[in-house]
Amino acid sequence: MGSGPAPFSEIGRRARDLLTKDYNYDQKFSLSIPSSTGMGLTATGIKKDQIFVGDISTQYRSGKAIVDVKVDTYSNVSTKVTYDVLPGTKAAISFNVPDNKSGKLDVHYLHHHAAINSSIGLNPTPLLEIAAAIGSKDVAIGGEIGFNSASSSFTKCNAGISFNKPDFTAALILTDKGQTVKASYVHLVNPLTGTEVAAEMTHRLSSFENSFSIGSVHKVDPLTSVKTRFSDNGKVAILSQREWRPKSIATFSAEYDTKASNVAPKFGLAIALKP
Repeated sequence: MGSGPAPFSEIGRRARDLLTKDYNYDQKFSLSIPSSTGMGLTATGIKKDQIFVGDISTQYRSGKAIVDVKVDTYSNVSTKVTYDVLPGTKAAISFNVPDNKSGKLDVHYLHHHAAINSSIGLNPTPLLEIAAAIGSKDVAIGGEIGFNSASSSFTKCNAGISFNKPDFTAALILTDKGQTVKASYVHLVNPLTGTEVAAEMTHRLSSFENSFSIGSVHKVDPLTSVKTRFSDNGKVAILSQREWRPKSIATFSAEYDTKASNVAPKFGLAIALKP
């Protein structure tokens, strides 16, 4: 399956991750405790202004089945059961408590030349979604649609194409039911230092508005990396990440709006521990 295309959701993801992943302007703490018996536990807490929210999640693996259960501070319980039906095919059932209409069935299929993901709500008026990508790991083209049977309307209709090489990735995506075009590009400048640069441009066909973001990532040493981002709206962001012990990472983020000098910069700290 390694020679086949990635799912449609992966088109443009390399650029999105470089420009947005791990940026956080709150105080976040997470603790993951793995287990050799197949049961893992993760506790996460986030402080936003003066509000603290958190959740505890567990994952149990047994043979071809994986069971995920998460409970948050508002007593919401999320459960997901994933099962390897056949080689390359996975099925997952998820639901939330107390929301009795949240049940959903997902089926994922990977082939040497195709990747298909489908989802259907388990209620009388379900939301139907399907995404497919065809090609190879180097070139993939695909699309996704969503249909709300309750209102008999399409919720999404997107398409995209990507070109992937070890030293660069380019993607073009048509989103918002054909109203927005996104183009992204990532280039590996120096493999030895892990230095990469990325750019993403968005054009809205209905209003002729354009926006863009550019960013970079650089490894100072094998355990420390630095990311930067600049957007056309004047916001400048920087991130520093340090793996201070194996699989335990501390991340510091900051953002400053150059067009709003009277607004204080945003700062965030995230600590992820894995004993």
